[in-house]
Parts: sequence; C-alpha cells; structure tokens
Amino acid sequence: MKLFPKKIHAKPFRTDTAWNRFWTRMHFLWADHAYLRVGFTNAHWIGPDMVRTNQPWPFQLAHWKKKGIRTVINLRGGKGSFYYLEKYACEKLGLILEDFGLTSRSLPTAQEFRDAKALFERIQYPALLHCKSGADRAGMMSVLYCHFHLGQPIEVAAQQLSMKYLHMKAGMTGVLDHLFEVYLRDVAPKGVPFYDWTQSEDYDPAAIKANFTASWWGTLMTEKLLRRE
Repeated sequence: MKLFPKKIHAKPFRTDTAWNRFWTRMHFLWADHAYLRVGFTNAHWIGPDMVRTNQPWPFQLAHWKKKGIRTVINLRGGKGSFYYLEKYACEKLGLILEDFGLTSRSLPTAQEFRDAKALFERIQYPALLHCKSGADRAGMMSVLYCHFHLGQPIEVAAQQLSMKYLHMKAGMTGVLDHLFEVYLRDVAPKGVPFYDWTQSEDYDPAAIKANFTASWWGTLMTEKLLRRE
C-alpha cells in the first residue's frame, strides 16, 4: 500500500501552520517523488537571465533567490502539494510566481504561443522556469525563451529538447521535437517565421500530433518507467 496513493485532492494543501506545512511536505516528498530531487536539480542556465530546473524544494528556491532570481515560472499547473509549498516559499522569499501550465504530450495552441511570448516580454529577470523533471515542458518553454527572448533561430533553440536535459525524444514526449521538425522541414524553407506560422490557419497542432508516432521502447520509458507528467 502506498503511503500517499495518487488521487485528486479537492481541497488545497495547507501551509498556514508548521504542522500543516509538515504534512504538505510529506506528501510532496513521497507522492511527488521529491526525494529524487533533494540533491539533483537538473539546473542549467540557458541564457544570461534564465535558468531551467526540475521542481524545486523551498530550500532550493531560497538558494536561487540568493543567486539573484526574481521570478519563478511554474509549468506544471495543477494544485498539488508541490504548488502550495512553492507558493508559500515564493511569498516568504519575495519571489514572483507565474503559473503557465503546459503538457508534454500535446502541442501548444496559438493562444499559448502568444501568452508565452508576452510572458517573456513582461516578467522580471533573472527568472527560473521548471516543470517536474526539468526535461520536457521545461524543454519546450526553454526553446520558446531562446527563440522569442534571445532571438535564436529555431534550429538552435530546439536543442533545448535533448538528452542533455533528460528529454526523451523517442517516447510520447517526442511530439514536442516533432513540432519543430515539421516547421523546419515544411515551413521554414518558405521564409515564414515560426511565430507567424503558429498564429496562422496553417498551424494545426492536432494534425501534427496525429502524424507523430513514438517508438515502443521510448513509450515504455516515458510512460511506465519514468512516468513523465
């Protein structure tokens, strides 16, 4: 029997007292597999004012605060124990928390591309972005940061999706790579900028996803062994 079986929590995890924070931290430790991230952050500076990581503990947020981080971008969405601990820590540390939920099995909509571009234009830097593992959703958002904020071409920015950051291209999360492959193969040669394409009627994320096939072994890794969100 699992100590914290996976289920949907209808009520927020409380952080108003030390006792409540203790139990929220225990849930975070076991149900969110946070014990794997006590000493491993999968942290990489991807520009002069942005670092990508896996889900940080409160003490790790304090470390990044000392490094000058001003904004934390949460890509996980949801309201799990991780979120309430992070929200509490950011408020205590004076960090700005931005919630920008993404998925690693589907592609961003045109609106989400607009929102991501606007986010990078308005937040206070230096900033930290994270998902759970720091591999897939963090990889997608890192590509957009490098392209929209740093001005890197897509073929360079797309390198943020790689095994260097523990991203699995062969699994179902490889649909993220497929998006940029389709753009570089079919759209870029026509001279259409990436952002313009995502805002046009030609951009069909559902059709792009439907044309992607993950390998059986990659799917086994991402869905059964690693259990990526």
